[in-house]
Amino acid sequence: MTPVPGSPLLEVRHLEVAYGHVEAVRGVSLSVPEGGIITLIGPNGAGKTSILSALAGLVPARSGTVRLDGADVTGLPAHRAVAAGLALVPEGRAILGRMTIEENLVLAGEKRQDSARLREAIEEQYRRFPVLGERRTLLAGTLSGGEQQMLAFARALLMRPRILLLDEPSMGLSPILVERIFETVQAIHRDGTTVLLVEQNARLALGISDYGYVLERGALVLEGPSADLAQDPRVQAAYFGGAR
Repeated sequence: MTPVPGSPLLEVRHLEVAYGHVEAVRGVSLSVPEGGIITLIGPNGAGKTSILSALAGLVPARSGTVRLDGADVTGLPAHRAVAAGLALVPEGRAILGRMTIEENLVLAGEKRQDSARLREAIEEQYRRFPVLGERRTLLAGTLSGGEQQMLAFARALLMRPRILLLDEPSMGLSPILVERIFETVQAIHRDGTTVLLVEQNARLALGISDYGYVLERGALVLEGPSADLAQDPRVQAAYFGGAR
């Protein structure tokens, strides 16, 4: 495996994930340097979501190791993965639609900081996403898709992650909103958060990331600096023609 430039914050080695007899992830190794944006691209069913779910403690790894800043975090349950610094923004956002925006944020952050610091942290997210602050008393389920994605970002950031795991943040959004979401990812990164991005829009994902991995049928088939992958004829033929 070609080393990713920068000091590794997250190291995944020979990860395997299976659902019964179905192998979803087959021996994947990857590295995420501190302060970087790394992207995983590939077709539906390639294993991208299964990798993030295993890192976040939502599904068990059948084998392999995961190290965060040198500490073994393999197989941690979800609440301990969050405490270790791995926060997932899941595909479909999974906000609590029958709770208000404010209640969603309080629930996300209350176990990570005391009430005074939590209040300050929530206000920081309202400054980052003004529309959430304006509508803080509304039910989260009344938000548009783009606004729900902003809430999902804010909720994850309240967990003070070392690495933000993003699963298909552009899914179901209009092209204008997709661009806005990617701008938000870049802003979060500029503020110092390391990002591991799963995304089907290969062109945009490679455009904002430092390094990329291409998965097919649960295995890595290609990797390299994002700028190089974007120029690779195999990537262009497979992903750029149909990328949203």
